Amino acid sequence: MSLHPRLAAVTDRLVERSRTTRAAYLQRLAEARAAGRLARGELSCTNQAHAYAGMPDDAKFKLKVLEAPNLAIVSAYNDVLSAHQPLRDYPDWLKEAAREAGATAQFAGGVPAMCDGVTQGQSGMELSLFSRDVIAMSTAVALSHRVFDGALYLGVCDKIVPGLLLGALSFGHLPGVFVAAGPMPTGVANADKALVRERYARGEIGPDALLDSEMRSYHAPGTCTFYGTANSNQMLLEAMGLTLPGAAFVPPGTSLREALTRESARVAAHLAGSAKVVGLGEMVDEKAIINAVVALLATGGSTNHTLHWVAIARAAGVQLTWDDFAELSAITPLVARVYPNGDADVNAFHAAGGTGYVIRTLLDAGLLHPDVATVAGDGLAAYTRRPELLDDALVWRDSPTASLDDDVLRPAAAPFDPEGGLRLVAGNVGRAIVKTSAVAPDKRAVTAPALVFHSQEALLAAFRAGALARDFVAVLPFQGPRANGMPELHALTPALSVLQKAGHKVALVTDGRMSGASGKVPAAIHVCPEAAAGGAIAKIRDGDLVRLDPDQGVLEVQVDAAEWAAREAATAHLAHHHYGVGRELFAGFRQLASPAEDGAASFGQPD
Repeated sequence: MSLHPRLAAVTDRLVERSRTTRAAYLQRLAEARAAGRLARGELSCTNQAHAYAGMPDDAKFKLKVLEAPNLAIVSAYNDVLSAHQPLRDYPDWLKEAAREAGATAQFAGGVPAMCDGVTQGQSGMELSLFSRDVIAMSTAVALSHRVFDGALYLGVCDKIVPGLLLGALSFGHLPGVFVAAGPMPTGVANADKALVRERYARGEIGPDALLDSEMRSYHAPGTCTFYGTANSNQMLLEAMGLTLPGAAFVPPGTSLREALTRESARVAAHLAGSAKVVGLGEMVDEKAIINAVVALLATGGSTNHTLHWVAIARAAGVQLTWDDFAELSAITPLVARVYPNGDADVNAFHAAGGTGYVIRTLLDAGLLHPDVATVAGDGLAAYTRRPELLDDALVWRDSPTASLDDDVLRPAAAPFDPEGGLRLVAGNVGRAIVKTSAVAPDKRAVTAPALVFHSQEALLAAFRAGALARDFVAVLPFQGPRANGMPELHALTPALSVLQKAGHKVALVTDGRMSGASGKVPAAIHVCPEAAAGGAIAKIRDGDLVRLDPDQGVLEVQVDAAEWAAREAATAHLAHHHYGVGRELFAGFRQLASPAEDGAASFGQPD
């Protein structure tokens, strides 16, 4: 199948727009590789002795004579994230498999990994976005010893995979393989969980009933089973060819998951030992970035990736923009319905055909670039296959050519929606992103008076007081990266959903984020410029008529133009957001953060 002409046009423009920065990035990779393969040999004897001191004698010999590649293991393991708990055993498996492949492997460093589920609605959420940048820097620190020829990156969840990838791109001359853990078993159905949350928001049940529902939903090691940022991460990694084909949603604690983990080390050893090494930074090119965006749009994935993948692309010298997301969304069919865009969870998605089916149908429609470098070695076609164990041996077979559940997956030729799940809106408030894949078409456009709140707690207090039983657009300024670290505002979802179900026209406009699990209420998020940077969202007053229409690409306040131009932006007292739970340590991150549209990163691109 030939490429869709608009996909080809978007890619061509991205290549041209990125020509200078991509060339500069590749030049830096070439300089890093100038010492040749097994470059640790240029280190001093003392440097090397320190690095190898804790290794077994047979590994020391290989390292000393530069006989075999040495792999770094960088892990985000901790016990607080259920998705990362399975990673505890991975380093030993990876070291054993590396030795069997004739290589060596060392645990190079751990990176922090916070759970957005634990911090959701809490002050710790104001560290969440910037934890991505800390993870990126921690990854670079782990690799800075320069005794490695390749790397294995262990992580799953929201900011962790983007952070690992950002850090890996700073050592992009090294080949790398990403290693996931898979989802927990299905618990309480996601739709039932959402209903319990709404009943709690209405005061119909107490905290004991809510806690029981939540603990039956999140109940075992593995990724949360809704299609939020964590599981979107895994879909995008497969679409970019940075992990083993079909590995994303194989459950933890299974023989197949262990086999895939061990195979990841063998693949990394092969890539690092090749006569012509292809670094991860060379794999992450314009075509790979486009493939990631299309996979996101086609599956109704997390809005957080309009931040993360912009930052990732720019770290690789690729100038991805929100306009690219919008243009690709217009041609990308929505082929998956996974909660919050449907009732199914990722286990049902995997059973229906999973990543292999999605990639196959998008390739058949000409909506993915097949000719990309991947860790599997033979282009994106390898990712239409899924792994199995045959007599304890790992094999790959073709994924289903037809969906095994039409309520969960459909072909690109007969999708749930002819367009992708994201819209770009713009107007006198600024530019923003709207996730439409879970919003009913008749609920998307809202024109209603504004009610301005400076915290989600204030909105929830008004809801509990019965003051929001009307049509309105909730406006939450001063939630951007420079204001308070851009926390997710997912705690608003149950209350706004209750109001919408009661027949009110409601919407949200904010320079903050929503969770990757946000859905049924239209929300213009990541508004740029943000209020703390002088953005017009801070001009909105209670009673102003706000029009949000994602299908028409409109976000505007219907105020006389002269009055709007003359109106001063409100200010906010944010000092109480700048200390406590470690927030004082992130002052520099807030001050340096780029706009959301540029990835909300606290570090710039190299000159």
